[in-house]
Amino acid sequence: MVKELSVSEELLVQSIYLVRNQKVMLDFDLATLYGVETRSLKQQVKRNPERFPPDFIFQLTRTEWAELITVCDKLPENIQHYPALPLAFTEQRVAMLSSVLRSKRAIIVNIAIMRAFVNLRQLIDANKDLVRRIDSLEEKYDKKFSLVFEAIKELIRKENLPRKKIGYQI
Repeated sequence: MVKELSVSEELLVQSIYLVRNQKVMLDFDLATLYGVETRSLKQQVKRNPERFPPDFIFQLTRTEWAELITVCDKLPENIQHYPALPLAFTEQRVAMLSSVLRSKRAIIVNIAIMRAFVNLRQLIDANKDLVRRIDSLEEKYDKKFSLVFEAIKELIRKENLPRKKIGYQI
């Protein structure tokens, strides 16, 4: 039974968006993962406002939604034209969904989502380390190559100066 309920981490990572400088998952993706209707998910959120404070869950503005539609080509066509704006859940509030949606699938999906967020955070941290290393290498080699560039510039400058004529002159 557990194998049937497993969730692809790749699918989860594709469902994480960056909105307002926060990693979020949108209500329709979560509803699909949890095996419920989007309407039911939103209803549970409204019935449990103490579990979903506004700093951890927010509704996208028309502008944010339009921008997300243009940037993300993986959004289903029917979702793009849905009149209601989606809710965005931060990592902390996604964790609360399993307590509101009480099912075995909710627990398994929730664990998979938390793992995906952790792996994404580790990937970002690894990239930050790589960027730092590249910056330090650039700095190190910029100093060494600046001498080479100066020598080349000096040669070019000397080449453009009028030369003293050599040889037999009348």
